[in-house]
Amino acid sequence: MRAVTLTDRDRAETLVERTGARVTRQRVEVLKILLAAPRALTHHEIEQRAHRGPRMDRVTIYRVLEWLTANGLAHKIAGDDRVWRFNAAEGHGRTHAHFHCSDCGEVICLDEVAAARNLRLPQGYRSQELELTVRGLCAACRPARRAPPAARHRH
Repeated sequence: MRAVTLTDRDRAETLVERTGARVTRQRVEVLKILLAAPRALTHHEIEQRAHRGPRMDRVTIYRVLEWLTANGLAHKIAGDDRVWRFNAAEGHGRTHAHFHCSDCGEVICLDEVAAARNLRLPQGYRSQELELTVRGLCAACRPARRAPPAARHRH
C-alpha cells in the first residue's frame, strides 16, 4: 500500500485555509512555489515560476507575498544586494536562522540553528520577529574561492 502524500498545491491550500482568510488561486500558487523551492526566491524568480501557469501580474505577486508574510506563511530576508528573498515559513515560525552566501547570493533556512527567543528588551519594548543571518560561502562557491581568480565561476 502506498503512503498518501500531499502535493505542494494541497499543502499550500491547507495552509491558506488555516488562516481563516479567503483561499485564492494567487495565494495558493505563490505559496506552492515557495514550498517547492529549495531556497529563498526573489520576486523576479517567483514571477518567472508563476508564469508557467495561469498569468499573474507583478503587483498581484507583491501583494500576495506581503499577505503570506503578514500571515506567517512566508518570511522575507534582505540580501546584500538589497533584494528581498522569500521562503515558505512552514514549521519555522518567526524565529529562525538563515545562511546567505556572500558570493552567489543564495539564501537557505537553517533548520538546526535556533535563534534566541527570550531577549531582554528595554521596558515597554516587544519583539515581533527575530532574524539571524549567517553569512559565508555555500558549498558550490567555497571551492571556487580557493581557485585562482581566472578559474572562479559566477552564478
